[in-house]
Amino acid sequence: MTGTRRTAAALFLLPALVLLGALVVYPIGYSLIRSFLSQSGDSFAGVDNYRALFTDDGIRTALKNNIIWVVFAPTVSTALGLIFAVLTERVRWGTAFKLVVFMPMAISMLAAGIIFRLVYDQDPDKGVANAVWVGVHDSFAESSAFPRAHPGRQSPLRPDQGGFVTAGTVHTGRTVALPLVGVAPDRMPKGAEPAARAQPQPGKVTGTAWQDFTRGKGVGKLGAVDPAEQGYAGMRIEAVKDGKVVASTKAAADGTFTLPAAADGARLRLPASNFREPYNGVDWLGPALVTPVVIGSYVWMWAGFAMVLIAAGLAGMPRELLEAARVDGANEWQVFRRVTVPLLAPVLAVVTVTLMINVLKIFDLVFIIPPGSSQDDANVLALELYRKGFSEDQPGIASAIAVFLLLLVIPVMLFNIRRLRREVRR
Repeated sequence: MTGTRRTAAALFLLPALVLLGALVVYPIGYSLIRSFLSQSGDSFAGVDNYRALFTDDGIRTALKNNIIWVVFAPTVSTALGLIFAVLTERVRWGTAFKLVVFMPMAISMLAAGIIFRLVYDQDPDKGVANAVWVGVHDSFAESSAFPRAHPGRQSPLRPDQGGFVTAGTVHTGRTVALPLVGVAPDRMPKGAEPAARAQPQPGKVTGTAWQDFTRGKGVGKLGAVDPAEQGYAGMRIEAVKDGKVVASTKAAADGTFTLPAAADGARLRLPASNFREPYNGVDWLGPALVTPVVIGSYVWMWAGFAMVLIAAGLAGMPRELLEAARVDGANEWQVFRRVTVPLLAPVLAVVTVTLMINVLKIFDLVFIIPPGSSQDDANVLALELYRKGFSEDQPGIASAIAVFLLLLVIPVMLFNIRRLRREVRR
């Protein structure tokens, strides 16, 4: 009656209203005003700053990437969360699995960015992704052990289509020397042994392919097999006549090899496959893949969030409906598709919309994971806002980006609020 209750309510709300005004209302209002001013802030620029949103190449790339983020990141995270929640519902270790999947949520975006920067490192000795990829690749296509080998001085070998070929022809009953250099001692094949001089054999072509280099000045003889030199174990040698391979073999552990009589009068060729560079994996952080792999790191963090919310929805689902569907003859896939998913639709919508709001503001992962050479290709609006405002000193355009981001978030946020209110009324 006296207004005491209203006064007391206002006093209790005052601190929250002050903080809300200082931290939310004022920045939004200032950004809105600043977006219509010039870069110096001294004159009215009209809609020039907003026009730059659709003409500046960097901002257009950021907008395109934001669309990719909004379409794929929430969808994949929600789908994985749904799968994890459903599959772990009936297993004993389901709780432990959910804990492991949810644990990345406890890691900050900064820490996650550093982790995945290392995971996607190009060097297979550092990056986990390329270590696995190279391991799988080399299981089916083994890399060469001699990528930097080449003929030395006074060598009988000449370049030929990425490999090397002897200058003259070879004949049976004689030995052939194929000296090469350029392979570091620690890069020699594991099975390599000290090189041996091949012995001539009637009706066959024999020879040695070896590392014609001995450490130390004046040590060893050029073009001759010395005791301290190693054979090129596994080196492939082909006998070529009139452009056709008539015989081929591989060098033994000591570098020696033997070819049949068909090699008589042919030239010996060391094909390019001997010198192929080792497979170094995928350039995960290159321009083509940088956005998908950064989205992958986001999914790693937020799939657990989706799983927990969906699992809560599953816990409150009426089980009699699922059992009734099974009694009526529905298999598990039909129960999942026609009963579980429709009943979880409100929860799935809330999770998806919440993640959409989250990815519209994504900054940390895109700032940390891509290297400088590909950060432009992974650019998003929040990162471009930071660049324009702090690196390029264009506060007008930065404010316009901030207002544009707010306009993108508001419809999604309103949709989420309306859905939540509708659920409360039910």
